[in-house]
Amino acid sequence: MRNLIAAIAFAAEKHRNQRRKDPDASPYINHPIALIDVLANEAYVEDETVLVAAILHDILEDTDTSAEELANCFGQIVADIVCEVSDNKTLSKNERKQLQIEHASNSSRPAKLIKIADKICNLRDLANTPPVGWSEERTQAYFDWAKAVVDQLRGVHPTLERLFDNACRGRRGEPHRWDQRDAG
Repeated sequence: MRNLIAAIAFAAEKHRNQRRKDPDASPYINHPIALIDVLANEAYVEDETVLVAAILHDILEDTDTSAEELANCFGQIVADIVCEVSDNKTLSKNERKQLQIEHASNSSRPAKLIKIADKICNLRDLANTPPVGWSEERTQAYFDWAKAVVDQLRGVHPTLERLFDNACRGRRGEPHRWDQRDAG
């Protein structure tokens, strides 16, 4: 538990000046917190290593944090998981998105859990408060891409997959079921 609290504090400090692209420009840290909430409270993931890596999942992409710093602070296993879920920012956005689809099925179980939870949170955010300036077509393209990624991750955690499917259905006008609490 201490490691998780330390990771939350670390992520809050590293992401302190970042904002989401929603109309309210909400603090970026809300996203990783939402991710661990989905994992722990909706999908009942109790593995602290997964939760620590989840709160840190965007830290390499979006801050000046290095993999070495993560390993020193949270251990090599956490650093390896975070590296695994991080995109190579030297590649174009389209290349990164395609690689996520291609590499998804070969991901470790912890990385798969984090990737599905990340997509759930992103879809929920897009459905509820889309980024300023995003067209309907761009939003739909994101939903389609997220589904292509998650389709390669299926079989790892039925409850997370159900939550993802519910988030997709919510995009089509069906009600969200945020409080679905079935163990999987």
